[in-house]
Amino acid sequence: MIIDSHIFYNFQQLNSCSSVALLLTMRSGSLDDTQIQAQTIIVIHPGSLYLRIGRASDLNPHTLLHVVARRRLPSGALHHDTFLPQQVPKVGNTKELVQGMEDSRLQVSHTLQSCLQSDGRRRYATPPQQIAAFNRRSSPEVISSSGGEWIKPDGDVVVGDEVLYLNAGQDFNIHFPYQRGDLYVHSGPGGSITAVLANLETIWTWAIRHRLEIPLRDLRHYKAVLIVPDIYNRQYLKELTTLLLCKIGFGGCFLLQDHVAATFGAGLGYACVVDVGDQKTSVSCVEDGISHRNTRVRMEYGGGDITQTFYWLLQKCAFPYKTCNPDNKLDAMLLKSLKESFCHVNLDICGSQEKTFVVRQPKTPTSKFTLQVGDECIVAPLSLFQPELFGVTGPKLVHIQQRASGDPEDPHDENYLRETSRRGMKESLEPLAGGLAVGDLDGLTPGLDCSGGVVPGEEDIVVDAIDSTAPSGGREGDAKEFVLGPEQALGLDQAVLQSIDRCPTEDLKRKMYGCILVVGGGMKFIGIGTWLQNRISLQIPYMYRAEQLDIITMPKEMDPQMTAWKGAAIMSCLESAQELWIYPVEWEKVGVKILRERAPFMW
Repeated sequence: MIIDSHIFYNFQQLNSCSSVALLLTMRSGSLDDTQIQAQTIIVIHPGSLYLRIGRASDLNPHTLLHVVARRRLPSGALHHDTFLPQQVPKVGNTKELVQGMEDSRLQVSHTLQSCLQSDGRRRYATPPQQIAAFNRRSSPEVISSSGGEWIKPDGDVVVGDEVLYLNAGQDFNIHFPYQRGDLYVHSGPGGSITAVLANLETIWTWAIRHRLEIPLRDLRHYKAVLIVPDIYNRQYLKELTTLLLCKIGFGGCFLLQDHVAATFGAGLGYACVVDVGDQKTSVSCVEDGISHRNTRVRMEYGGGDITQTFYWLLQKCAFPYKTCNPDNKLDAMLLKSLKESFCHVNLDICGSQEKTFVVRQPKTPTSKFTLQVGDECIVAPLSLFQPELFGVTGPKLVHIQQRASGDPEDPHDENYLRETSRRGMKESLEPLAGGLAVGDLDGLTPGLDCSGGVVPGEEDIVVDAIDSTAPSGGREGDAKEFVLGPEQALGLDQAVLQSIDRCPTEDLKRKMYGCILVVGGGMKFIGIGTWLQNRISLQIPYMYRAEQLDIITMPKEMDPQMTAWKGAAIMSCLESAQELWIYPVEWEKVGVKILRERAPFMW
C-alpha cells in the first residue's frame, strides 16, 4: 500500500477543521515547511454542475458553476447545455412513461401513509386536490420593478456564475464540460474531446487567476491534485494529465479517485462510499485507500433529477409560477433552490405547509409567490429509492467498469498481462496427464489454473472501458453483475447492497455494512440517512444483521460536498504522497506508462 498507514490512522483522530499543516507536524516537526508545501498545492474537484478548487492549505475550496459560455461565430450552430438534466421531449404526451411515474408516486405515497410519526401516531396527508385549489387561487405579489440587469461581456468568453446573467438573446453557446459525472463528449458543437479539454482549460485557469489570484506564469512552482471518478476512462485520464502538465503548466500532478479522497476527508480507514452528485450517483467499497474494482457502480441520476421530479410533482399541485421553464438557466437554479429549501424526509411533518419564494430575473418585475406543498417534499428525495420517478429525465443507465481495449502507447498494459498469463497457463497444462486439450481451457474458471491456483496477473488486472448497461452475462473473469429488474433502474439501496455483496471476503462485507459514508451535494435532505438505514436494514443478509449498521451523512460535521476535496488536500501533503507526483519532464518522456507506476489506484 502506497499510503503511510501511520499518518492515515493518526488523521482519524483529528478534527476535520484541523489544518493539513498540523497533521504533518506529527511526522516532520516543521510547521513552516508543511504550510509552504500546502500553499503550493492546488486541489481540483470538477463536477457536472460545480467546480471546487483551492489550495491544500485552505479551510474550504472556492465553488463556482463549472460552465463556460463562448461567443458564437456568425454562421455557427446554436448550442446551450442546460443547468438541469433535460426532460424527455413531450413527456406529457408519453402515456406509458407518465403512467409509470404516477404508479411509482402512488407507491411511495402509500408507503408514507403506513409510516408512523416519532410519537407513534399515524401520518396523515392533505389531499392533492385541496393543495391544488389553494395554489390556483394564489397570485404573485410584485415587490420590485426590476430584478436587475443582464451582464454585458467585454470579451468572447464568460466563465462560472456570470453565465447565469447572460441574456439568452446574446450570441453565446453554453458548455458544461462534465455531464453525468464524466467528460461530456458528444456530437454537437463543442462536443469533441479537444473542445471539452479546451473548455476545462479555460474554466480552470480563470478560477486560478481570479479566485486563487495566482498568475498563470507562476504555475510551474505549483502542483495539482485532480479528483477523478471512481469509474474512470483511461483515455480521459491521460488527456487530463496532459492538460494539467503540458497545457496549463503545473510543475507536477497526481490523480486521485473521488471515493478514496472521501474516506480521507472523513478520516475513515474503510467505508462503503455513496456519492450523490448533481447528475450521477456512485457507490464503491474502499479499504485502506483502495477502491475495490468489482464493487464500483455509477447510476445516471442525482440531485438535478430530483429537482426535475420535484418540479413535476409541483405542477401536479398547480404550481403558481406558471411561466417557469426548467430550460431557462435562472428558473433551473430557482427550482434547485426550492428543492433544497422545501424537501426533506422528516416523517413528523404532515399535511400541507405554506411556503413563499421570490422570482428575480433581469429586466422583469420581481415577484413573491405563496404556495402550499404536501408530501411532494418527501416523495421527491425518495425517488433515489424509486428511480422510476426519474422518468421525466429519460432512461437511467448503470455503469460498471469492464476490461480495457488496450493502449498502443502502453505495450505492457493489462491486455498484455492477461494474454501472457493465459499463454503460461496453457503451457503448464500441456504436460499434464489425462490428455487435456488446449481447446478444453474454455471450460476452466477464468483466472485459475487446473490445481486451483491463481494465475499471476489475472486477478489484479484493472479495467476501464465503461459499460453503459448492466449485462446479465458478463465477460470472462468478471465477478457477478449488478442485477436489475425488468425495465428498472437501480435504486440507491439496491446499489449499496449489491456493491457490498461484491466485496471479495465475508470480513470485508461485514466491515462495509458497519460504515456507509454518504458524500456529495445531491442527498442533503433532513432524515434521508435514517431512511437509507431502514431500507438497508430490512434487506441486509441474515448473517450480517448482528453488525451495527452505521450511515454517516455529515462526516466530522463537515459539509458532505466538501469531503472529497478536503480528503485530497490532506492526502496531497502526506509524506508518503511524495511518491505519487508526476512531473512534466517525466510525462513527456515516459507518457502514460508512468501512471501504472505512480497512480494511487490500479492502473
